[in-house]
Amino acid sequence: MIRLNVFIRTTDSNREELISTVKELAAASLKDEGCVAYDLFESATRRDVLMICETWSDAKALAAHEQASHFTTLVPRIHQLGEMKAEKFVF
Repeated sequence: MIRLNVFIRTTDSNREELISTVKELAAASLKDEGCVAYDLFESATRRDVLMICETWSDAKALAAHEQASHFTTLVPRIHQLGEMKAEKFVF
């Protein structure tokens, strides 16, 4: 299993569009083979910080996800709306 925690720092002016874009990405990603979980969390203490928590069955599933049209279309938009930092855990 692979877990990605993707932290996104955004601005108030981009926040709602960012949330909408991530929700669209999550809905499509949950249909990808090997996607175990794909969730968006909002910080309880910092309005400018969101986190995507995604879990994949294996590296092959994650690699396929990263080539999917929803990923290649929506992730660049997320980069425009906020600053991303990812942590990867294999278990």
